[in-house]
Amino acid sequence: MIGYVTLGTNKFSEAAAFYDALLGELGATRAMEFDEGFILWATDMSKPSVALTKPYDQKEATVGNGVMVALQVETTDQVDALYKKAIELGGTDEGEPGPRGEGFYAGYFRDLDGNKLNFFAVTGAFE
Repeated sequence: MIGYVTLGTNKFSEAAAFYDALLGELGATRAMEFDEGFILWATDMSKPSVALTKPYDQKEATVGNGVMVALQVETTDQVDALYKKAIELGGTDEGEPGPRGEGFYAGYFRDLDGNKLNFFAVTGAFE
């Protein structure tokens, strides 16, 4: 159902480098770019993707309270590695990787603009 998620940024080049490195760990590449203000990363255009943009209205990008982007991976080891990579790239901790209830494992972080994301893996109960 979800095609892509767009995150706003006030630091476009820094944020682009952050997501190039982080999403590159998943095999995602820049699949679409427009006028130094929009990039979409994808592993396959038929699967959900992540986009970065300067706000269209030219106002400052702000973080949505209660908004989070959750990116599913296959294993808990991937969650651990990607969370660690996000922190190494300048992201901030919002909850270290670990089990969250039965069958769900996630690590939470904020990107350079304060957008909240997580990487998660389903570990059994939800399958």
